[in-house]
Amino acid sequence: MTIAENNTGEQTPATLVTFADPWRPTREQNRTTSESRPRRSISRSRSHRLSVGGDSIHTVRSGISTDATLPIGFRTLSLQLDGAHNAEVVASKAEQHVAKKAKQQAKGTDFETVDFHKTSVNELYQRLATHPTKGLDQHAAVKRLQQDGLNVLPSRRPNYAKKLFGYVFGGFCSILWIGVIIFFICWKPLGGNNPQPYNLGLAVLVMIVIFLQAGFSAFQDWSTAKTMNAILDMLPSDAMVLRNGNFVTTKASQLVAGDIVRLIVGDKVPADMRLTNTSGDIRFDRAAMTGESEEVEGATECTDKNMLETKNMALMGTLVTNGSAVGVVVLTGGKTVMGGIALATASVKEKPTSIQREISHFVKIIICLTVILASLLLFTWIGWLRVKHFDYMNVPAMLNDVMGCVVAFIPEGMPVGVALTLMMIARRMKAADVLPKSLTTVEMLGCVQVICSDKTGTLTRNQMTVTSVGFVDSLLTADDAQAALLNQAGTKALSDLRRAALLCNEASFDPETIDKPIAERTIQGNPTDGAILRFADATESPPSSAVRSAHPQLAQIPFNSKNKFALTLHETGVADGGSCLAIIKGAPDVLLPRCTSYISHTDGIMHAFDAEAKTRLSSLQNKLSRNAERVIMLCQRDYTLASSPNRNMEQELLENCLSNLTIIGVVGIFDPPRPEAKYTVETCRRAGIRFFMMTGDFGLTGAAIARQIGIFSGEAEPDTYATIETRRSSSDATGEKQVQYSSTSLLLEGIEISRLADDDWTVVTGYQEIVFGRCSPEHKLTIINELQKRGFSTAVTGDGVNDSPALKAADVGVAMVNGSDVALEAADLVLLGNFDKIIDGIRLGRLVFQNLQKVISYLLPAGSWSEIWPVILNVFFGVPLPLSSFLMIIICVFTDLFLSLSLIMEQEEFDLLSQPPRNTKKVSIIPHHNATFEPELIFVYFKDHLINLKIYLQSYLFIGVLETLSAHAMFFLYYWRQAGIPPRALFFCFERCQAGIHGYNGAQMAALNTTGQSVYFVTLVILQIGNILSIRNKRLSILQADPFRRQRRNPWLLLAACISVGIAVFVTEVPGIQRLFGTAHVPWEFWLIPIPLALGILCLDEARKAVVRTWPKGLLARVAW
Repeated sequence: MTIAENNTGEQTPATLVTFADPWRPTREQNRTTSESRPRRSISRSRSHRLSVGGDSIHTVRSGISTDATLPIGFRTLSLQLDGAHNAEVVASKAEQHVAKKAKQQAKGTDFETVDFHKTSVNELYQRLATHPTKGLDQHAAVKRLQQDGLNVLPSRRPNYAKKLFGYVFGGFCSILWIGVIIFFICWKPLGGNNPQPYNLGLAVLVMIVIFLQAGFSAFQDWSTAKTMNAILDMLPSDAMVLRNGNFVTTKASQLVAGDIVRLIVGDKVPADMRLTNTSGDIRFDRAAMTGESEEVEGATECTDKNMLETKNMALMGTLVTNGSAVGVVVLTGGKTVMGGIALATASVKEKPTSIQREISHFVKIIICLTVILASLLLFTWIGWLRVKHFDYMNVPAMLNDVMGCVVAFIPEGMPVGVALTLMMIARRMKAADVLPKSLTTVEMLGCVQVICSDKTGTLTRNQMTVTSVGFVDSLLTADDAQAALLNQAGTKALSDLRRAALLCNEASFDPETIDKPIAERTIQGNPTDGAILRFADATESPPSSAVRSAHPQLAQIPFNSKNKFALTLHETGVADGGSCLAIIKGAPDVLLPRCTSYISHTDGIMHAFDAEAKTRLSSLQNKLSRNAERVIMLCQRDYTLASSPNRNMEQELLENCLSNLTIIGVVGIFDPPRPEAKYTVETCRRAGIRFFMMTGDFGLTGAAIARQIGIFSGEAEPDTYATIETRRSSSDATGEKQVQYSSTSLLLEGIEISRLADDDWTVVTGYQEIVFGRCSPEHKLTIINELQKRGFSTAVTGDGVNDSPALKAADVGVAMVNGSDVALEAADLVLLGNFDKIIDGIRLGRLVFQNLQKVISYLLPAGSWSEIWPVILNVFFGVPLPLSSFLMIIICVFTDLFLSLSLIMEQEEFDLLSQPPRNTKKVSIIPHHNATFEPELIFVYFKDHLINLKIYLQSYLFIGVLETLSAHAMFFLYYWRQAGIPPRALFFCFERCQAGIHGYNGAQMAALNTTGQSVYFVTLVILQIGNILSIRNKRLSILQADPFRRQRRNPWLLLAACISVGIAVFVTEVPGIQRLFGTAHVPWEFWLIPIPLALGILCLDEARKAVVRTWPKGLLARVAW
């Protein structure tokens, strides 16, 4: 502990950036190897959703009212408040009344008057009645919690009036309201002195449909929010807080003012805190508040009068991206800066999800078709029917036909089916330990074409063990090195290596397990340091504590993913005029250029690090790397400080202490692959997904692990940057672009990534198997951007801070639940279980898309195509209307709806993961083998829409035509069998049918038509049962996947079929319905005849599937859905 001078000039105890500290925070991945500390994050940083306790908010950049309590001059702030939807906050300075109201209602903080950042540390401790080394006692913490409340962000009440308006008038409901108005007009005043109750009944029925849909939408929103909140609550938010003299893990929501909290890299700041101790490289990401991605430096001194700009304040919701710190909580919950923002925001505008965009695309097509056909009907009536057949169709009848056209084209049950499908799949994902943060992620994961995964902790177990100890002139196993040290037979090089391993090490043993054998002790710190600590502590000659006591730490530069080394400065224990011992640990390829000598293991003498020694050490590194070992080099040097140790010495060490290094040796650390990693890679490849590795380790280490888990499938050496460079030179010489590649595997190092030209990336992104070694966060981001630029949908998996930029940029970011807060914050989806859970996510993501296609494909034939043709025959061919508007609505909203909902419960077909992912981009480049089996790249320009041309062909021109012909045949058959009227007599009948034909008067013809319409309706209901039995399998025969076998059992289908038939019976047989809506009793034979017709549709579609399976590349297979 050293004495530092604060900004007020007082002498206060302080643990410096670079200074040793008995309770100094550990760094990234500061979790135990056997039990990970649970963490929580709510959403992606591109739409940051910050969480404390159980509440959460979203953030994007927007303005804050000038009347808010935030001080003038602070950066633009913004946020989002919806817990289940991807919403953007759009705040306008003109909407000042929102901020005024928030200011009036909230017990906010006036940030212009607070002085926590200006007060001395000792005075702050006194003001908050806390102790710098003991913290609060539990009794005081509980009392303050009761007084101040939970440390959670305040939430705004939703605009229920706006939501209600959207439920009632949004989507298809806006068009249905036009129908209500028209039906009311047809009733009165167009009904004259004898208004038809039928028109009034239709108006009321459509209103009931609207309110049912609105009620369901409200319920679905509530249920979805509840489901998503339950998912998010499974990611607990914790903090390391000093209570009763010990650091303990507690829920962030339980923090109170005066708590002393430890922050490490990867953490999310749980409250507004005054920093009291920091490492020299502490950095915060305030993008969640400012919208700016630049990191902000942390310090212990006040640097600005404005609390929001000073560097000694850590603000709630910001992320620790580098270094570590300790701070005292000064503000919690709604009193924090983020709490003030939450109350000062204006309106919330939802961003459409990919599914919503697809539905909007479909709705636009439907509306265009509706307007075109309705306009054609109207102009035909005005220009022809009103002139040639004046008595055939009056204004109410014409308007009824137009609305019949509208009702026919709009699948009213589709929004319900889509919403329920997404919700059910989200629940299935939750049950499978795959937690999506929004419904968008549910479907998007099924579209992924390339997965780029971090190695350590994701593909490997993150359980590291030192297996080799190497020197320039020898190589030992870890057991042999430990035996030599135990027997005091170790050389100077081996002794120096153990000393360096103990001194330049941020890991420690958990005091509660210190009495256990070393292998069973719990490690506090990152796994790499933990492995080195276990190795060095296994020998007690001299004891580890004695080594550390003899060389107190003076300063430190912690490891980070950019520098790839760590440095510690220690006292030598000898009075030699201020000379210090510097220990440097890091990647060999980073430190080798800085080395000038090495200690020989053979004679213990220091030798010059010449070309021969460099060759031997490089060979040693390659040998260990090919054994999948992470190689860490340990170096040392003597260094004399230019001045006494202080907080600003980091730059001095970086400039002067990283040259003329002496190599002590290297350690090889093995991190075994996860047992499920190989299965995951193989399954992804079978599903048409390429699996790449992006690792910060040496490329050869990554390649060795890649071979073990199947990312590299062959034994041949992979292509390298030299291969790409040779191809580029050849291309420049011939003037032709080279897009072909000769092997399926590629190994690139991080330094080579920055050298790739745009044409090189086109070739690189076409490889089937790639390992990117020595990747920095910037390299990972570049890789994702280049893949996306070429049309690939990407997913990134990772658990560390260095993965967060790529996690944000990817189409789907996937984090492990034991990852850092920064990674969890950036990800779209969190895996609670093993890594192979991502396969469940992909399967369910594809299932939701497939089931949605099935739902829509089922709804279109009867609910659209077979309903529009009766209107066309009635207007253009003079046939009595085969299907009334009332029965059209019943089909769309009731009989079809229940059967379509049963499709939501469908399990996946066996080939779901054997098909390639769908293309969500307009352009995509895919690898392909030509006729001579040479790999080449093919550009694909098609985007796979949810409702594509294949579905239109299947639903309209195949199933739709069959159902339309069958239903019309039943309609004409009824006329012929019941009244002896042949079909030809009904065509071009126009007004003659109303007067009477074939000996029947107008009333009798009307009665015949009423029953004929009911026959048409009943026929469609039964035909749709045959359709759903067929549509539930895209490729499989019903004999392979019937609804009764265990694998594809769907009892809901049988129940839904019974309900649909029951509704048909109710509509056609209840006298009150018959009188009001013009339905009639259907003779029993017309209930039976459609059954073989439904089986015929099933058999014809079975024949289509058989042809597609037999000739998968034939014409029918290309156009079949």
